Amino acid sequence: MSPELLPRPAAIGRDEYRRRCQTLMAALPEGSAVLLPAASLVTRSNDSDYPFRQRSDFHYLTGFPEPDALLLLLPGREAGEIVLFCQERNPAIEAWTGIRLGTDGAMAHFAIDEAFENPARVEALGELIDGRETLYLLLDDSESLALADQVRSELKGRARRGAVAPQALADLAPLLHEQRLIKSQAELALLRHAGEISARAHVRAMRTARPGLNEYHLQAELEHEFRWQGANGTAYDSIVGGGANACVLHYIENRDALVDGELVLIDAGAEFDLYAGDITRTFPVNGRFSSPQRQLYDIVLAAQERAIEAVTPGATLAAIHQGVVRDLSRGLVELGLVEGELEAVISEERYKRFYLHSTSHWLGLDVHDVGTYRCHGEPRPLAPGMVLTVEPGLYIPDDDDIPEAYRGIGIRIEDDVAVTRDGHEVLSAGVPKRASEIEAVMAKE
Repeated sequence: MSPELLPRPAAIGRDEYRRRCQTLMAALPEGSAVLLPAASLVTRSNDSDYPFRQRSDFHYLTGFPEPDALLLLLPGREAGEIVLFCQERNPAIEAWTGIRLGTDGAMAHFAIDEAFENPARVEALGELIDGRETLYLLLDDSESLALADQVRSELKGRARRGAVAPQALADLAPLLHEQRLIKSQAELALLRHAGEISARAHVRAMRTARPGLNEYHLQAELEHEFRWQGANGTAYDSIVGGGANACVLHYIENRDALVDGELVLIDAGAEFDLYAGDITRTFPVNGRFSSPQRQLYDIVLAAQERAIEAVTPGATLAAIHQGVVRDLSRGLVELGLVEGELEAVISEERYKRFYLHSTSHWLGLDVHDVGTYRCHGEPRPLAPGMVLTVEPGLYIPDDDDIPEAYRGIGIRIEDDVAVTRDGHEVLSAGVPKRASEIEAVMAKE
C-alpha cells in the first residue's frame, strides 16, 4: 500500500458548535438549564490510564477535548448562555501530562461565553442555576445526578436568602439525541473521511492476507492505516475472524491462524475526529472463493446491494430489514439449508438460525449512534442527513444436519450510507465487495 496521505477535511468550527447549543436551547421550555459533564480519565492499571476519549454528547455541543469539564447552558442569560467549567492551569502538572487550555483557552478557541475553573464549580453552579425551574441532564448518568443533587441541596439551604432550586429534573437525551441524528454537512465530511480511511485499511488487509499469517497480522495492517491517515484509532474493537470465528458476531480475540481454503471476515472502522467508520468485508484467505463460499457470498451481496438501493427519504429501516430477510431466506431455501415454502420460512423465522442480527444501525459520533428507530410507535421514516449501516450476513453453524461444504462459513458485508435528498451516498465505497473484484485486488499482491 502506498504511503499516500488522504487530504484532511476541515475541522468543525466554533460557529457550528454555537449553533448546536442554540438549537438545543431553543427546544427547551422557558426557565430551563442544561447540565452536561465531560468524560473523565479511566484507570487502566495502577497509575496508567486508558487513552482519553471525550463523551460524545459533550463533544457534539462543545468540541472541547479535555477531561473533567462541565457544560452549563443557560438560555436567555445576558452575561452569556454557554458556560464551561474546566481544569485550572498548573505548570507542575502540565509538565507531566501536557498543556491545559484553562479558562482563557476555552473562551479563545471554543464557543464558550464564560469559563470557570473547576475549584469554583459548586459555588458558581449554585449562583448560575438559581431561579431555573427545570434542570435538563442525562438521567442515566450517575455523575450528572449526583452533581444536580448537590447543587439543588445547596440552593435549598439558601432558600431563606431567596435562592430557588430547580423543582424538576428532565432527561436531556431525547432532545439532544434527536438533534444528533441529523448530520450537518461538516459532520458528513468527517464521516465520509472516516469511511475513506476505513476502506483503504480493508483493501490493505485484503492485499496482505495469505495462509500462514494470523488474524492479528491483518488487524495490525488495518490499524496501522488508521493511524497513518490521522485517525484517533479504532471506532470499536476490530473483528478479524478466520474460518468459523466469522460466525461469532463480536469475535475480537484475533489470534488464530489464517487457513488456506477458508474465508476471513473483517469488521473494522477508523474513528476520525470522533466520527466513526464501520465496514465489514469477507474474503478468501488464499484469494479465491470456493464454489460453496461464492454461493453464500453472492446471496449476501445481492441482499446488501438491494438494501442499499432502498435507502431513500421516506423508507424505513424496518422495511429494508424485511427485504433483506426475504432475500436471504430465498437464498437459504434455494441452497437447501432451510426447508419449506418461502413465506413459512419468513413467518416462522426459520432464517434466524443463520441470520441473527438486524440489518442497520445509526452511525455518527458513536458507532451505534443515538436516535430512536420508531416514532409514535411506528418505524421511523428516513430523512436527509441520517447516516446508517447496511450489513446483512449469513452464519452457517458447524452442525451435523448442515451439508459439510457450508459448515462454519460466516459472511457479512457492511457499508456506511448517508441519506440524501434524492436517495443515498455510500460513504465506504472505496473498498470492493463483488467477489470478482476482491479476487482481482488480492491477485495484484
